[in-house]
Amino acid sequence: MQSLSKEFKKRYLGLLKKAYLNNELSLEGKMAKYKSKQEFKSFVQSLFMVKWNTYAKRPFAGPEQVLEYLGRYTHRVAISNNRIKSIDNGQVCFEYRDRADNNTSKTMTVSAHEFIRRFLLHVLPHNFMKIRYFGFLSHRNKKQAIKLIRKLIDPDAKIPQKTEETYLEMMHRLTGHDLLCCPKCKEGKMTIIKGLPNQFLNSS
Repeated sequence: MQSLSKEFKKRYLGLLKKAYLNNELSLEGKMAKYKSKQEFKSFVQSLFMVKWNTYAKRPFAGPEQVLEYLGRYTHRVAISNNRIKSIDNGQVCFEYRDRADNNTSKTMTVSAHEFIRRFLLHVLPHNFMKIRYFGFLSHRNKKQAIKLIRKLIDPDAKIPQKTEETYLEMMHRLTGHDLLCCPKCKEGKMTIIKGLPNQFLNSS
């Protein structure tokens, strides 16, 4: 929690200073004295000296639930293609699960503008790092850390074997979309006749 508190403090106060420099803060009444650059600088420095506390609830079902939850999202985008049912006349119809109604699968139609707005809510702000590249999933730590985590959770667990699959099989598994299926009739299958020569693949 101490590392999380320090990181949150650094980012929060960094954004506060940026807002001040861009004249985005309303400093009135008792806060008027901080319009002075020197006063504001001293104020921010005093906040850096304070120990910040970050509160995070413990997972109800233990670490297994946390890892299972993260595993569903580390390599996914906001919405998979197969959940988008139609795009027509500036409207997007997509499938979702209503948790308030026993996780029932339903469809919703919104304007393209609203759909893009919701999609962009999942884009990380500047300087934030995707979880797939952070902590125990970072390239430097991943091999050793994941092995240790599995051992700590369940020493007797069987480690899943890496699946050997083609890019076509991988895309179908991840997105539910068959790349060889004809995009127009949705029935015909495209056939690979010949691959590109190496000189085309290696050219910039």
